Amino acid sequence: MSHALLLATLSPTAAFQSTWSFLVRGGFFMIPLSLCSVIGIMAIVYKFLSLSRRRVIPDPLARDVEAFEHRISDNTAEAVVRQFQEGQSTLARLCAVAIKNRGKDLAAITQAVESSAREESVHLHSGIGVLDVLVTVAPLLGLLGSASGLVVIFEGLGETTDHVLVAHGIAVALHTTIFGIVTAVVCVVAHSYFIRRIEKFTVRLESLLGDFVHACQSRPAPPL
Repeated sequence: MSHALLLATLSPTAAFQSTWSFLVRGGFFMIPLSLCSVIGIMAIVYKFLSLSRRRVIPDPLARDVEAFEHRISDNTAEAVVRQFQEGQSTLARLCAVAIKNRGKDLAAITQAVESSAREESVHLHSGIGVLDVLVTVAPLLGLLGSASGLVVIFEGLGETTDHVLVAHGIAVALHTTIFGIVTAVVCVVAHSYFIRRIEKFTVRLESLLGDFVHACQSRPAPPL
């Protein structure tokens, strides 16, 4: 925490130099830990983009799905069906499956939508596994780096009686543990947020598609 506060008060150049010095002093294990942090950042950015509302359940399309039965009655559903066929979102692709199976009984339409929903669920969870792995691997790499550094320090205790130097060496050895834990904490927070977001999207999709499937079964959709 004190290191982070120090970085906040430094100029960008000084902050970079301080960070670089922190990484270099951590030793070899800072290389895989830095790689883990980069992969974690990439996974988090990817999930933020892929789990945007526009890509999963766009609000305008959700309103159109809710009013789909009325649009069929008013003969204004063609534009909405074209959006389904474009498949720009998870909701659109699932609705396209229901439209494709129109005219069948309710059970057949529901089964087709559920099969596609399982595939879409895999897409929604893509990248989450990376965060799972990093949550476990990053702290272990940090502990391994610290342990290897401490071994070197304790092996050299007989060569020096400078306790200040030894204490400094131990502090440097713990750099990898700090870095590994920080990486894991960020990944845990991101993982929890994304899982909760996926759950909310899933519940909303089930609600919208339940009514939509009934609308497709009770009335034929406009011609494709």
